[in-house]
Amino acid sequence: MCRKKAEEGTLLTKGEKTRENIIDASYALFAVKGFKQVTMKDVCEVTGMSRGGLYSHFSGTDQLFEAVLEKITEKSAADFQKEIEKEIPAAKILESALHLMEEEMKHPKDSLSIALYEFAEMTDSDIMEQLNRKAEEKWKKLIRYGIKRGEFREVNIDEIVNVILYSYQGARMWSRIISMKPKTFRSITDHIRKQLTGGER
Repeated sequence: MCRKKAEEGTLLTKGEKTRENIIDASYALFAVKGFKQVTMKDVCEVTGMSRGGLYSHFSGTDQLFEAVLEKITEKSAADFQKEIEKEIPAAKILESALHLMEEEMKHPKDSLSIALYEFAEMTDSDIMEQLNRKAEEKWKKLIRYGIKRGEFREVNIDEIVNVILYSYQGARMWSRIISMKPKTFRSITDHIRKQLTGGER
């Protein structure tokens, strides 16, 4: 998961690489323990860093968790944008995205859903709203692109984006609490596909 190069193609500095390693290692901690239970001591243990070294990059778990969220969101948005710029068919981009969504819903233990809820409950940060707006714009851009190319139906974009984001997040949250079958996740991605393309997998 560690990024070897910065987006512009230049090599990361030692400090930037260390920061990336901390973020990557922390993801698993937050996924397993939630936000409340993770301490900076836990992060030191999984990264092998001293407390002083860790605090030179992050002031606390709240700042660290925000960095984890930002990296996930930026990477996802960047992937869509790069594919659109390369004029890859919208339907192909959609299929890749739906496949990833389905795989993520099948693996609740890798989800940050519980940590997201706890973080929002415990902090005054508006990072969640910012990230949600970025996710909305990412999907809207893809859908507009697909409609323009004649690959997607003329749908209500705001409506379908709400379905995409909240059915996915809802399933990831509930799958941490109750046992859910793969066909449930498949029904969500199938519904999104039908709404946009009129077809099935």
